[in-house]
Amino acid sequence: MHDLELEQLDVKTAFLHGELEEDIYMQQPEGFTVSEKEDYVCLLKKSLYGLKQSPRQWYKRFNSFMTSHDFKKSSFDSCVYFKKNNDGSFVYLLLYVADMLIAAKDKGEIRKVKAQLSEEFEMKDLGPAKKILGMEILRDRKTRKLYLSQKGYIEKLLCRFNMRSAKPVSTPLAAHFRLSSALSPQSDDEIEYMSHVPYSSAVGSLMYAMVCSRPDLSYAVSAVSRYMANPGKEHWKAVQWILRYLRGTTDVCLQFGRTEDGVIGYVDADFAGDLDRRRSLTGYVFTIEGCAISWKATLQTTVALSTTEAEYMAITEACKDAIWLKGLFSELNEDLQISTVFCDSQSAIFLTKDQMFHEKTKHIDVRYHFVRDIIARGDIVVSKISTHENPADIMTKSLPITKFEHCLDLVGVHC
Repeated sequence: MHDLELEQLDVKTAFLHGELEEDIYMQQPEGFTVSEKEDYVCLLKKSLYGLKQSPRQWYKRFNSFMTSHDFKKSSFDSCVYFKKNNDGSFVYLLLYVADMLIAAKDKGEIRKVKAQLSEEFEMKDLGPAKKILGMEILRDRKTRKLYLSQKGYIEKLLCRFNMRSAKPVSTPLAAHFRLSSALSPQSDDEIEYMSHVPYSSAVGSLMYAMVCSRPDLSYAVSAVSRYMANPGKEHWKAVQWILRYLRGTTDVCLQFGRTEDGVIGYVDADFAGDLDRRRSLTGYVFTIEGCAISWKATLQTTVALSTTEAEYMAITEACKDAIWLKGLFSELNEDLQISTVFCDSQSAIFLTKDQMFHEKTKHIDVRYHFVRDIIARGDIVVSKISTHENPADIMTKSLPITKFEHCLDLVGVHC
């Protein structure tokens, strides 16, 4: 949006920078035992890799350093730091364990932060951000576009599960998959067969792709991840189908560009979509400037008694995310107008705005009703959208290829 400079840093041996707050003793390392003092132990003066305390102590040390250099920690995301300069511009620093991204309007500001960090920690300067946490960042400064891709990660994933030569398919999960616990192994032969299948590993790997840059996988990954404890052959076929879909879509990426849209949310629910306990599925996606920034597909925690209730509970979950996004953006100095959340259920929208349906809704968990206060205050606007134009559909069900591709286009997912 602001065409900021974006650079990357890495902290060498980050956990060794932590300062311990309690006495911790360690056996002498193998090969470094002091002769005639074999029964002695070492008292640690600094944090080490392998300690439970290490990640926390490293973060505390880093946090105290950043706050001492006039950076503020975001109250909405504790790994986001920002500082306002005298000219009104901002410097942003994002931390993930030892990986950092720094964004600022001026390269001089970034160099200044790098110099301060290098004085305190042993740093590795990786220059302009190209790849972080398995995500490739591609920028076209002339057309003001930024692309987020996981092509390399997905190719490794396909190689790991022997799917590089598989025949590609056009959707993440075909409609003929009707997954349920009844498909779990029944015979000893099937139990034996599934014990050699890397189901959990495959689903976990798919989940990382879905969380980072692939909202198109949300529904499919949500469906197969319900059977991690006891997967059957049909569940494994569904996972292989997702991998076949990835085989044909390794180049798919999120495309961020400059348009006039602010933050817009789309929400949908699939009533009683879970065949085992008849729970409904919530799906939502938020876009900024027409590209997805936050998405989720998850089973609802309680059983809804109607489509209206399922949609109402889904709107509540989406509004919680909208409030978080709104807070984060306002803190980062983005003047964000009232967020609009689009839903394709008129009856659920009426339910969010009117208290008169008390008799029909008093069995719904109290926590879902807070959405009424938010809408009454005007923090969030919930509006009707045609089902055909609601991209959150991909979060809750298997779709025909034309509808699926249209939904992807609406949330900025491009080949």
